[in-house]
Amino acid sequence: MGPHPAVAAIRLAVRRVLHDVLTEHTESLARLSHAGSAPRSEAARSDASPAVRAEAPRTAPTARRSGRPETSAASSLPRPATSSPGRLPGLPAGVPAPLVLVACSGGADSMALASALAFEAPKLSVRAGGVTVDHGLQDGSDLRAAEVASRLAAMGLDPVEAVSVRVGRGGGPEAAARDARYAALDDAAERHGAAAVLLGHTRDDQAETVLLGLARGSGIRSLSGMAAVSGTRGRYRRPFLQLDRQTARKACMVQSLPVWDDPHNADPAYTRSRLRHEGLPALEKALGKGVVEALARTAQLSRDDADALDTWAADAAASVRDEAGQLDCAKLYALPPAVRRRVLRRAVIDAGAPAGSLFARHVEEVDRLITGWRGQGAINLPGRVEARRQSGRLVIRQG
Repeated sequence: MGPHPAVAAIRLAVRRVLHDVLTEHTESLARLSHAGSAPRSEAARSDASPAVRAEAPRTAPTARRSGRPETSAASSLPRPATSSPGRLPGLPAGVPAPLVLVACSGGADSMALASALAFEAPKLSVRAGGVTVDHGLQDGSDLRAAEVASRLAAMGLDPVEAVSVRVGRGGGPEAAARDARYAALDDAAERHGAAAVLLGHTRDDQAETVLLGLARGSGIRSLSGMAAVSGTRGRYRRPFLQLDRQTARKACMVQSLPVWDDPHNADPAYTRSRLRHEGLPALEKALGKGVVEALARTAQLSRDDADALDTWAADAAASVRDEAGQLDCAKLYALPPAVRRRVLRRAVIDAGAPAGSLFARHVEEVDRLITGWRGQGAINLPGRVEARRQSGRLVIRQG
């Protein structure tokens, strides 16, 4: 008799992602080899035994800056014996096994993800480890992080870390915690040379993200939600975007996996929590079941459209500049609005504006220098960037 359908579903989702990681890893090493620069240091690190790696840990930065990680004592938890982390069956001879980390909070989604990774990785020539992040926002959070790390180690994951961060205040509590968390995960991935980091976002999370983007009125890119692959060099992978939250919770229950429910997820002080417990249920009551699935489908369609428009804008960016490299207002005016605004946004970011601080209203103000020119003055933008129209050219510069 096979596994429970929920367990089978999460394992299949993870298996597909691991196949992608393996393929990309092998192709990347092959390209390096053909270029005459085979990654000897990575192979040496992969062939090292767990004992050797434990004797020479690469620790996180010790300075406690906002959003930067510290490795806690849970990093040194005793780990169960595992098979050699070097070449495993299924990889070409001489190709080191890639490392995939799972980001685990201890909640149902990430615990289900960790269990599936622990089950599938040994069969697919992949080393599997885990990272849990302690945001320090609740009493006893350090003990809880250590407990989660212990559970990950008991699954056979190696390396396992509990990383402490200090959450800043920029952008609100949810955004600040997210920034701190991703900084910690990026740091862990770099230190361990991980090929990918798995995140437990589900279809329900995707639906919530789409609604939040819709509420902000930020355009089609906001409606595209979370990408299945994102981050530097495609570091972050989200295997569960096609699975609902209940499937992950059911998989934990049938496997007797302990789950921690973060009280912040039910705290109405947080926008996403209100949306989850009030907004989405109200929509389903008014529109019927299937709202979550429809929103997730909207995210994928929006992402496809946004990617196509971004490609168009990238191709158009060079054609709207004159011989001196200045943006020609007449040529910009001739572009479709969706393409023109993308060209303008990229030009403002290239001039020094932080992407996270540049909103649709900023781009619209710059766009009016093209489409609604009435002799208005310069537009002040984030990052001390200024946009002004001069002699039929759009000048965007910092300072």
